[in-house]
Amino acid sequence: MSSLESDRDVVAYCLPGGLEFQRVYVKIHGYIALLICLLGSIANSVNIAVLSRKEMISSTNSILTALAVADLLVMLDYVPFALHIYIKIGANLNRNSYAWAVFVYFHSIFSQTFHTISIWLTITLAVWRYIAIKFPQKNRTLCNKRNTNIAIGFAYAVCPIVCLPIYFAMHIQEVPGTNRESNATITIHPNESSIREPVYALTMTNNKELLTAIFWIYSVFLKLIPCIVLSIFSLCLILKMKSSDKRRQKLLKKSAITATEGEKGRLHEDGKRGGSRTDRTTRMLVALLGLFLATELPQALFGLLTAIAPQLFEICYYAFGEVMDLMALVGSAVNFVLYCSMSRQFRCTFTRLARKLLPLPARAESEPLTTTSTVKA
Repeated sequence: MSSLESDRDVVAYCLPGGLEFQRVYVKIHGYIALLICLLGSIANSVNIAVLSRKEMISSTNSILTALAVADLLVMLDYVPFALHIYIKIGANLNRNSYAWAVFVYFHSIFSQTFHTISIWLTITLAVWRYIAIKFPQKNRTLCNKRNTNIAIGFAYAVCPIVCLPIYFAMHIQEVPGTNRESNATITIHPNESSIREPVYALTMTNNKELLTAIFWIYSVFLKLIPCIVLSIFSLCLILKMKSSDKRRQKLLKKSAITATEGEKGRLHEDGKRGGSRTDRTTRMLVALLGLFLATELPQALFGLLTAIAPQLFEICYYAFGEVMDLMALVGSAVNFVLYCSMSRQFRCTFTRLARKLLPLPARAESEPLTTTSTVKA
């Protein structure tokens, strides 16, 4: 097959308007990403403040706190990147200086590392919750505070090592000029005021074997496997909860046969409360699973395609790279909404914390907080 035919096939893999879409979307991407990062940074800061409160201490909430820290760092890192690359604040800045090239290099590694930490902490959370429901008698032993801290530390220590190949995939080099259409130069855009100054660009390595290996690591280990594992654990957890709920309803029916009228009413109310708790937990699991798959699975499949056909990266990544960045940012920012909408424990603690910081009117709370419940229950 000729080179021209090969290029045509590569373009055909993308949507016909993919490159045109990129040229239009890139003009607003910076503003959208900046808004999500600012709101998400505030939300994750609140998550950390609430989940680390004394009344919220638990193994599950420790994982959620570590998850919020990783998500917060990802978004804080993206703010200067968006300002520099997309919004272009500061007309006199040399956007092709060596210092900015170093920052983009740092950003590429830092953001991927902490996003990977966030992904595997989500997997840890799914495993911990599955153990709690499947093996409740072993939960205190297997998911105690010590093991939870080890799991969190393991994620924070191993993920940077796994992402280390990305360090070797890119390098900074001085180029005679910056060509925006060049497939080798990424993330650095030209500035007319710096034409006579040295121009530095972040370029991908020419080692095709290394690039292919990195694409496989990225798509399979960092994306596809977590999607599969979380889907399996979440599905098993949901099925287990529904099975427990059916078993509980059967026991309530048997108890109601011999109960008095007053006892029947009490059993009915207990069953409704237990069922609603199960429903809330199930909805939260489905929401978390749907959010994770919606933001990570497209990236995993795209990464898998680039591993199979590396030439896809050279054209299609530039068409949809910003969209994938935005999906990852959204996934890191919306956990606060899930916690508030599905956890009364979180809402109560957040209200108490806000009341201490802001002059909010006092309001009686119908249910006291306990030290054993978690934001997910």
